[in-house]
Amino acid sequence: MIRVVLADDETLIRDAVATLLALEEDIEVVAVAGSGTEALAVIEAVRPDVAVLDLQMPGLDGIEVAERVARSVPGCGIAVVTSHGRPGYLKRALAVGARAFLPKTVSAGVLATAVRQVAAGGRYVDSELAAEAIAAGDSPLTAREADVLELAADGAPVEEIAQRAALAPGTVRNYLSSAVAKLGASNRHEAVRLARAQGWL
Repeated sequence: MIRVVLADDETLIRDAVATLLALEEDIEVVAVAGSGTEALAVIEAVRPDVAVLDLQMPGLDGIEVAERVARSVPGCGIAVVTSHGRPGYLKRALAVGARAFLPKTVSAGVLATAVRQVAAGGRYVDSELAAEAIAAGDSPLTAREADVLELAADGAPVEEIAQRAALAPGTVRNYLSSAVAKLGASNRHEAVRLARAQGWL
């Protein structure tokens, strides 16, 4: 039996995925978590075979949890699921030790397949996301800078971006300023255009 911890801050999605995975004869969801901080504590307590982590959660994001779990529970395989399948996130997740990366649009059957492959020591990366990552090349932006820049794309004020990203306004300004500088843009709107043209958003 493959013991799984499932972490997602959206209760409906978390419960639905847990129910679907529980239908698989060889998979048992032993615990769930609603934040990155809770996920890390639960994983360290129950030491599952596989942790399925949402990329974006309050507290620690899925990649930060994966990085810490790789050190504290090295026998736990990590699968990251996301609705933000940017190339930068994929590369960062794999770099910290995640062994699966897939969009939330996949079926429960595909997720179960990914869980089995990770439990067996293999990898599962969504082929479309992998192709996009190869085509885009390396982004100079951190995952957080890309996230904030994307939230700024529709012209939202800093305070609104901060609320949506669960960050302080000053932190948002710092990320935007850094992204603009790295891309050689004159303002955040040009930075968005340049980053999208390169496939980094």
